[in-house]
Amino acid sequence: AMHEVRGRQRVAAVRLAAHPGGMRTIPCDTLLMSGGWTPSVHLFSQSRGKPVFDAALQVFRPGVSAQRERSAGACNATFGLAEALAEGDAAGCEAASAAGFSPPKRRAYAVEGAPRSGGGTLGSPLHILGDRHAKAFVDFQNDVCVKDVELAVQEGMRSIEHIKRYTTTGMATDQGKLSNMNALAIAAAAQEKTIPEVGLTTFRPPYTPVTFGAFAGPARGDLFDPIRRTPIHDWAAERGAAFEDVSLWKRAWFFANAGESMHEAVARECRTTRASVGLFDATTLGKIEVVGPDAAVFLERMYANAFMKLETGRCRYGLMLSEAGFLMDDGVIARLAPDRFHVTTTTGGAPRVLAHMEDYLQTEFTDLRVWLTSTSEQWAVIAVQGPKARETIVPLVEGVDLSNEAFPHMSLRDARVCGVRARLTRVSFTGELGYEINVPAGFGRPVWEAAWREVEKRGGCAYGTEAMHVMRAEKGYVIVGQDTDGTVTLADLGLDWAIGKTKRDFVGKRSLTRPDIVAANRKQLVGLLTEDPNVVLEEGAQITESATPLLGAPALGHVTSSYRSETLGRSIALALVASGRSRVGEMLHVPMPKSAIRVSVTAPIFYDKPGARLNV
Repeated sequence: AMHEVRGRQRVAAVRLAAHPGGMRTIPCDTLLMSGGWTPSVHLFSQSRGKPVFDAALQVFRPGVSAQRERSAGACNATFGLAEALAEGDAAGCEAASAAGFSPPKRRAYAVEGAPRSGGGTLGSPLHILGDRHAKAFVDFQNDVCVKDVELAVQEGMRSIEHIKRYTTTGMATDQGKLSNMNALAIAAAAQEKTIPEVGLTTFRPPYTPVTFGAFAGPARGDLFDPIRRTPIHDWAAERGAAFEDVSLWKRAWFFANAGESMHEAVARECRTTRASVGLFDATTLGKIEVVGPDAAVFLERMYANAFMKLETGRCRYGLMLSEAGFLMDDGVIARLAPDRFHVTTTTGGAPRVLAHMEDYLQTEFTDLRVWLTSTSEQWAVIAVQGPKARETIVPLVEGVDLSNEAFPHMSLRDARVCGVRARLTRVSFTGELGYEINVPAGFGRPVWEAAWREVEKRGGCAYGTEAMHVMRAEKGYVIVGQDTDGTVTLADLGLDWAIGKTKRDFVGKRSLTRPDIVAANRKQLVGLLTEDPNVVLEEGAQITESATPLLGAPALGHVTSSYRSETLGRSIALALVASGRSRVGEMLHVPMPKSAIRVSVTAPIFYDKPGARLNV
């Protein structure tokens, strides 16, 4: 046997009695199960065990275990190599027996030429102190000296935890492995106490320093954010859908046929949906169940709309304001029962809205008996839109009269769709006759496929988020976060008609009368039509009165949404423009690098202004 240094690592050649014919070379760190030759009680303490002081070795060592833990080798202050191996073998056998396995055969270890003990002892605290006037470092990483520990005691620190924080000794990345015992001895000598009387500081995980990258785990690169997929995702991927990231969700962007460009695919999807029927995956909408005797009162306070008198089985477009009076989120809210509501939110706003509701419920409206539950992942939502939507779902739906009279726009019915219990709502984000089928997520794909077969029979299509954006813009439907910027009010959007006029109070109401909120020159939502119908404006482009505005002159507003409309055969845009509604009919300009683009200001609804197509 031998003991040698290879490079900078000390290794021991060990002859194992169980393998008499061979020799194994094992790093000493592995043999002793500890960080070097110094005993470690970190892991033992983290398992809630209480260490005891060994006066002979002048070290703390593990005492009685609080959990199913065993310390062996240097971790147990056993430094002899043969003794450490035997102790580790015994601990392993005991653990195996306790786990219900047959006791393994014990091994005999013979180690020649290896030192019998490791790090020695710390010695007397007086030896550690040495020359009190010398600049002797205790914690090399935090530059803590002997005199710093003595000063802490002189300043009245008695608890070792206080001394630790006063001096920062033991607070470096080694967690005191190099400095704690010396600091304890110095503090004990300064107080004329023994080391056990001074005690140990608390050892906290992790045992060794951990990089920020390890804390992040797999959340790096492509995995920086978790990816959420709807139950219909694989179906869309199998049909070649292009996807876009919306919040944390992967959403089908468009479905291109062979040889089609994105713009051609989107135009086809819009054209087909408006002429026949389109199928859209709306699962990513946020969904919150608001339940309790005071559920209606709670929604009355949280939203600008009135909800107290909303009938069971009816829906209402809900508008949520911040305390400053600006539009925060929107969505359709359906009343399932007198004490139960199904609330939808924007895809990206779901966690924010739930947190907003919980905040008020727990701090402001503590008198209300209401419970909130996120159900965003529990429901798959299949939107069927277009003039043939009703005849498309008739073969799938049981127990509901789908006629316009029995099931009007903005209604909800409990139904069975393909035999699955469902919540069927008649709502639309395209301006066409529309239904949204809510089924438990596990049934999402089979119900979607059944609906798809009916859509195919009628020459319909599946459409993605881009076509959805185009069709909603044609109707002037806003998207919170795109057509709003956090400083937009309902009056700016022309939605102040939705505010409950007789409501005594709701979140944001008091801010609606602030001078800046009612100023005459506020930016308002309008439509823009380019002079050249083939020119599509860039979203975010600034809008000015002059084609050549003076340098530094403020813009009137900016373009929020801009698309090529297949339905209208030209480009359309939505914009926020100062005093916009009073400018309808005016010509404005959108300065671009090559030249300014002339645009006329219009109302923000480009298609079916009376809304007749919703009520067929």
